[in-house]
Amino acid sequence: MTKPKLLIVDDDEDIRAQMKWSLCDVYELLMAGDRAGALTAFKESTPVVTLLDLGLPPCTNSPEEGLAILSAFLTLDPQAKVIVVSGQDDKQNALQAVGAGAYDFLCKPVNMDELRLVVERCVYVSELEHEYRAMQQGTQAEVFEDMLGGSPQMQAVFDFIRKVGPTSAPVLILGESGTGKEMVARALHRRSAQCGGPFVAINCNSIPENLLESELFGHEKGAFTGADKQRKGHIESAAGGTLFLDEIGELPPSVQVKLLRFLQEKCIQRVGGRQEIQSDARVIAATNKNLQEFVAAEKFREDLYFRLAVVVVKMPPLRERGSDIVLVAKAFLHKYGIEHAKPGLTYAPDALRALTHHRWPGNVRELQNRVRRTVIMADGKRVNVRDLELTDALSSLPPQTLKEARETVERDMVQDALRRHMGKVASAALELGISRPTFYELMEKLGIAKDS
Repeated sequence: MTKPKLLIVDDDEDIRAQMKWSLCDVYELLMAGDRAGALTAFKESTPVVTLLDLGLPPCTNSPEEGLAILSAFLTLDPQAKVIVVSGQDDKQNALQAVGAGAYDFLCKPVNMDELRLVVERCVYVSELEHEYRAMQQGTQAEVFEDMLGGSPQMQAVFDFIRKVGPTSAPVLILGESGTGKEMVARALHRRSAQCGGPFVAINCNSIPENLLESELFGHEKGAFTGADKQRKGHIESAAGGTLFLDEIGELPPSVQVKLLRFLQEKCIQRVGGRQEIQSDARVIAATNKNLQEFVAAEKFREDLYFRLAVVVVKMPPLRERGSDIVLVAKAFLHKYGIEHAKPGLTYAPDALRALTHHRWPGNVRELQNRVRRTVIMADGKRVNVRDLELTDALSSLPPQTLKEARETVERDMVQDALRRHMGKVASAALELGISRPTFYELMEKLGIAKDS
């Protein structure tokens, strides 16, 4: 298996030799001692990771030359992974290097175990970003109907849409706020026989109760004070298409009765009218409430519930979607980076860890808004945990020991390889460059089930 290429830029031969001894078993090493040699090696070999000293000739006592090389690398490749390793260890130089786009900063003398771990993580992040870019450029296996997700939970949702979309059956979508229930409803509409008709969405919780009946069923002129002209309701407007009723649990009892009649007979009467009006609108409802509990408490009609819940899909909360969190966060970072003229933004390791451990009570909508705000406020190329305002997500976690950090990286790599190879251990082991028995030993040590 081909070793990842690692470029070491340092003018001290002893340090280069020490790093070579520590890293040569895992990486194909390239060496340079000045700017000219570094740029030549970078252009010709495109290393996965570069270890860069700041104090280089002709300015060995200041960081200017190293920072200039860092800038040149990122100009050649905005996604370049550069770990600054330098004796220039004051805080200002570290902040300047990371703010300019360095992946991480280590101070001399370097602990070789720590260096190996940081490089290993950096290579892993680089591979994930490479996969994501490839996906964006044409490998759309994880993009479905404008939704992004590779987790088993989201794949089940995508499969549901494929099966149920072409039917005319009513659908009930369950899930917490912000999980993407309306996106699923729109996907079902696009895959239906009525995709050429209108998609009409109404939030039952956003309209005052005394106006909701009129909004849904329409009204005749003079039906009530202020009804100075006839008006179609949303059900009538959705004829030939799809009616999406969000927060269906908030429907008052009087409107529940009329909606049940429409589902049974496919006809309505406007408020104040007697004429029967036909509408073949398909109804898709959504709620973040437990409708079965509402039925038991007599807050929601049981017959209406069964009419709506012909087929049911549950949207998973973001915190249960595993690696999808980072995948979606990177997609938003890419999108809003372009939108706000800040292309090439990437996440620092602490940001990725915080994104994974935050509970996301507002789900995808919360993540989207947080990343958008972060992009607007970001100064450098590297988004850290402070930019995301997620320091609390890390403060509750115990500090990682070297052993724990190594196991975290191993677990991520093993699970990711299994997912890419559809659970085939032999293929996953071959990709990681280890034997199948060793792969099984890792799975047992890390508590990974064989059907992961």
